[in-house]
Amino acid sequence: MRLPVPRLGHLALRAGRSLVLALLLVGLSVPLVGDSAAVERYMGHVRHLASPEMRGRGAGMPELDVAAAYIAGVFQEAGIGPAGEDGGYLQPFEVTTTAKLGPANALGFERKGSAEELEIGKDFIPINFSSSGEAAGELVFVGYGASATELDYDDYFHLDVRDKIVLVMRYEPEFFTAGDGQRPSEGRQRRGRRMTRHSHLIAKAIQARQRGAKAVLLVDAQANGRRGNRLIRFGTVSGPTDAGIPMAQVSAAVAEGWLRGSGRSLRLLRRDIEESRRPQSFPLATALRVRLSVDVEHVRATVSNVAAYLPGESEEYMVLGAHYDHLGLGGEGSLVSQGSDEPHLGADDNASGVAAILELARHYATQERRRRGILFLAFAAEEIGLLGSSHWADNPTLPLEQAVAMFNFDMVGRIKGRRLYVGGTGTSEPFGEMLSEAAESHGFSIDLSKDSHSSSDHTSFAAKKIPVLFFFSGLHSDYHKPSDTADKINGEAAVAMLGLARDLVNSVLVHEPRLVFVEQMPQSGGGRQSGDGERGGYGPWFGSVPDFGEVPDGVRFADVRTGSPAAKAGLRAGDVLTHWNDAEVKNLYDFTYALRDSEVGERVRVRFLRDGEPMAAEVTLAPRP
Repeated sequence: MRLPVPRLGHLALRAGRSLVLALLLVGLSVPLVGDSAAVERYMGHVRHLASPEMRGRGAGMPELDVAAAYIAGVFQEAGIGPAGEDGGYLQPFEVTTTAKLGPANALGFERKGSAEELEIGKDFIPINFSSSGEAAGELVFVGYGASATELDYDDYFHLDVRDKIVLVMRYEPEFFTAGDGQRPSEGRQRRGRRMTRHSHLIAKAIQARQRGAKAVLLVDAQANGRRGNRLIRFGTVSGPTDAGIPMAQVSAAVAEGWLRGSGRSLRLLRRDIEESRRPQSFPLATALRVRLSVDVEHVRATVSNVAAYLPGESEEYMVLGAHYDHLGLGGEGSLVSQGSDEPHLGADDNASGVAAILELARHYATQERRRRGILFLAFAAEEIGLLGSSHWADNPTLPLEQAVAMFNFDMVGRIKGRRLYVGGTGTSEPFGEMLSEAAESHGFSIDLSKDSHSSSDHTSFAAKKIPVLFFFSGLHSDYHKPSDTADKINGEAAVAMLGLARDLVNSVLVHEPRLVFVEQMPQSGGGRQSGDGERGGYGPWFGSVPDFGEVPDGVRFADVRTGSPAAKAGLRAGDVLTHWNDAEVKNLYDFTYALRDSEVGERVRVRFLRDGEPMAAEVTLAPRP
């Protein structure tokens, strides 16, 4: 059968001469997976996608469009037809890619009749997840802005901050992680110790917003000497698109000047909190009035999934997927200290996975048609929240009910000693035996995980009750850094892994009856980030899996686990959570922190939207399974 002529649209034009040259360099012959030509071809894909010219393939960058056109061109040359929208390979969708400072950012203060305006970039800087808006009024010092009930510590205890601006210190008290029996910490490391979630800037914003504060001003109380006025670089802080409250950092010098008017200092306040293990919060002198204006513009862009389809004898099909975006020039996802403007090339994360599905596509394009087809999906916007796979799962270009399984390849380029991590094995009973046989045949040692909700694109398919496997070679010191380069990829091991993967694909393509999805409970600890909003392996269980697509003012559930507290209360996939008790839930961070501050056995009143209609329920939180 002659395949329809594919339409690459504007991306092919934008890719231009570089796409054609890259395809010629990679080569278009189709030898079997596992030989030396396959290794060179695999590495050719990695080198091209992770080249300096691709500048890290960040969402919203033109180089991401070039990468999409390259991938579509490989599918086309292999003779695999399009499965995107409008008869082409692409499935476009809009995302919020980043934030930038608008023109109306200002911070000033008045004291005893004199007014002073501060300089942006020197004296203050908005936080990138801040709401835009204005606030003016009295200033209240609230220590670290932490409400740590598990440590019998609350900076807001007996303090009314409603309609006030709060001044909070960065980080957290050292004794938060110095006591016995502390829970596992999750914060970023500082001076050799790990900090708890109370150190997160978004946690400080949530605490202030829920107590009715107008705005948050952050200060690094540990800054001194040359670092005394150093501010967080805008765009480097992880958090939601909009935290629901204006937030900016002020320099230590500015904050010290404010505190001096009340006879206090950052150094002594820090010392007193540490020594007494008690809050030192207080309202600053009423003569001080602060005025803040934050103007953060959220940048939107159109990105595209790339989809190609090899039909089978039936309408059923399996999905082979990998995300092709990375961090671009760094930003909030970078793990380089103090951020970096260098291209984060993303050879392992995830040019290695894209090269895997391209090589598998070339192989299967030469094979006889099998009972089931194969849909090849290269996802955009994984690095900013699994948005590409979530968009496809919510807007499938093939009937979703015909999908029998999804294999996801994410970071498969650093295999050592033929050791491979495979997740999701518990999502269908035959996977264990299939994988054992394939591993033995190809000489691989497999670390198994039954959990299907680690943070990568297979999560979006498991939420739709589709069996998944997640192939992963492990984290390394170059993760989310500019040093994740193509020369560190083990092409021979990756292609050997593709032989194993091909055996598994073959088994799924002919398996009778079709695989049955088995719902998995979340596993505590280990792996990459959990996708259920209930990370960490401790605390109460709610039982939802969030939809990572963008939802204003709420959290949409992609799935609600059978038998979970949420399911027993009547919540369903597609519901949008808006309130937890009386607190607004504006984003996944709000939900996560609200859940962690709750107790097993607690009855929580939740409000949510179902098909736009407001509803309410009571959920009794349970121990994590």
